[in-house]
Amino acid sequence: MLCTGRIIPAESHPITPKMIDRDALYVLRKLNDAGFAGYLVGGGVRDLYLGKTPKDFDISTDARPGQLRKLFPNSNTIGRRFRLVQIFFRGGKTIEISTLRSLSEHDLDGPEAVLAPNNTFGTLSEDARRRDLTINSLFYEIENNTIIDYVDGSLDLDQGIIRIVGEPAKRIGRDPVRMMRAIRHAARINFTIEDQTWKALCDNSHKLSLCPPSRLRDEFLKDLYSGATAPWFELAVDSGLFFALFPFYRKIFASNSAPAENPRELLTGICRTIDRINTLSLSLKIHRQPDFFLIGLFLIPWAEARFQLISVFRKGAPLFQLSKIIRDEIDRTIGIELNLRRSLRQEMVSLLINLSQLIHNKQQHGWPKWLKKKSYFKKSTLFYHFYMAATTGESFDHMLLGTPPTKHAKEVAKKNDTKPSKPKSRPAFSTKSKGGIFGFKK
Repeated sequence: MLCTGRIIPAESHPITPKMIDRDALYVLRKLNDAGFAGYLVGGGVRDLYLGKTPKDFDISTDARPGQLRKLFPNSNTIGRRFRLVQIFFRGGKTIEISTLRSLSEHDLDGPEAVLAPNNTFGTLSEDARRRDLTINSLFYEIENNTIIDYVDGSLDLDQGIIRIVGEPAKRIGRDPVRMMRAIRHAARINFTIEDQTWKALCDNSHKLSLCPPSRLRDEFLKDLYSGATAPWFELAVDSGLFFALFPFYRKIFASNSAPAENPRELLTGICRTIDRINTLSLSLKIHRQPDFFLIGLFLIPWAEARFQLISVFRKGAPLFQLSKIIRDEIDRTIGIELNLRRSLRQEMVSLLINLSQLIHNKQQHGWPKWLKKKSYFKKSTLFYHFYMAATTGESFDHMLLGTPPTKHAKEVAKKNDTKPSKPKSRPAFSTKSKGGIFGFKK
């Protein structure tokens, strides 16, 4: 790693101020005008460097949170361990500004084994070296249109490499979630994970279980909705991270070898289907499926291998009994490990049980009338078609996802959101007479 920052001049990199979001430029210029340093950081720099449109434009500065609040009245302070300032703009847009952080609690040669309770302010060099990946540790400043690189992140971008900043095993020991971020970025931008980083992932994948369940759930959901779930899945399985998230799959993967029964093949098909239909939903401007729906898809191979959910036909009491057994298993395992709400667990069980019903009651021209009348039929049919698209490669009718909102519907929704609702009636104690209090005379 570089001890001093390498300055990459404007003519040697592809980023220009015109590529930066207008509101982010406004923030950077206002910081400079007030005498502070301001830098575009993280994923924003990475994506612009690669010719992509960033999802967020995050900014770092040497200004403290209190100074930022005075400079930007339309802001709010968030965060416990380290205070971030959110600046609000029209249309619901938010830009986050962080004060440069120090290496003190991340000192790679220090005695600490876990993250310290508080962050401290630091320098540009320290802030760069405390970040997770080299490709996310670049700073772009608008005054001279230069990129500042302390960790050879620009070289890794040029060569298509994912590398953890510092010594990978030690950085992972401090925060195991870094492993999930490494494979996520490799999957999303089709980069290769550097050898030392990959070895550290494989050797330490079991440490993922040390992280808070809610944090693992949130990170996993990012991958489910990333559009790159299929390549993520391959990396997660090969590194062992997948089995830290879903421990019950380790034994199942080892005990199945025939292609028709191979849970890895089925999960690969499910991941590809999730990516394809998520992309379709975004293009049609339709809401993507909820969390429990996508996680439920991940449980199909487990339910088949463990309980023969699909291969054995059940109805009546045996089917009801199976639903209770599956619910108990989910409560004991993934429900705890990913901190899933009770209502979500029950939704997943219903989808799995109803999938079995739909598969075994499917007729040449559809399903029997009694099944179509069930309240769960519509949602379960969508789950069924996801499964069939994953296993047979059959085409997916986008009308199953719903229809995009019309222009009129959007205008009505916008009007309803902005127009304050009026009370339908006066409170029982109100009075028009003067001198009365809560309807009573003095």
